[in-house]
Amino acid sequence: MGNSQITSITLEQSRVVVAGGTSGIGFAVADAAARAGAEVIIASSNPARVADALERLPRGTRGETLNFTDEEQVRAFFARVGAFDHLVYTAGESLLLQTLADLSIEAAQRAFEVRYWGALKAVKHATPHIRPGGSITLTSGVASSRPLPTWTIPSSILGAIESLTRTLAVELAPLRVNAVAPGVLRTALWDNMSEADREGLYDHIAGKMPVRRVGEASDVARTYLYLMQQGFSTGQVIVVDGGHVLV
Repeated sequence: MGNSQITSITLEQSRVVVAGGTSGIGFAVADAAARAGAEVIIASSNPARVADALERLPRGTRGETLNFTDEEQVRAFFARVGAFDHLVYTAGESLLLQTLADLSIEAAQRAFEVRYWGALKAVKHATPHIRPGGSITLTSGVASSRPLPTWTIPSSILGAIESLTRTLAVELAPLRVNAVAPGVLRTALWDNMSEADREGLYDHIAGKMPVRRVGEASDVARTYLYLMQQGFSTGQVIVVDGGHVLV
């Protein structure tokens, strides 16, 4: 038999940075990682949300206000953080949903700023500080492969993130780089819709789903923890959507 090595990775006493860790998936990941024994640092552009999240997250969690579109701020943030083990990037603004005819190209370009360029800036300046055996987990979504009308820009961003994930997994090896692609979740992502429209969307999606419900952020957070601890996965996009891509 050839040589084999089984790598056991635990979050106990590890350091995890969650970009966008104040709400939705990011908050759920930060909470789950802290409860698994990690020292967690969250970062978000909204100081009020950072303060609120820190009140609700386990004691010992740290947080900073950070504009992910400002590269110098991103560089300085990771320099302050120093050595750590895992980066999770979930930061993003509300979705830009418009038909092509109505689409503002300037608004479309701005939509890429946090979700794509912010992720790239975070990875660039985080990588020198990530310890051996660490990981990066980015965030995509099932709309990358199941687009709908008006989803031109969000679907394009998600597709770009998935290509970035695979490319970085090759370039940054042996550092592991993966992504999670959630389906429809009950998160603040949909807050730009009226409550009636939002609940109507949830009911419509749930009726088609094999699991007969839309997801919660906690459903998806476990996948981020799995990818932090699964030392043999890299360049992967893990879909967690309740079977949405099947229907």
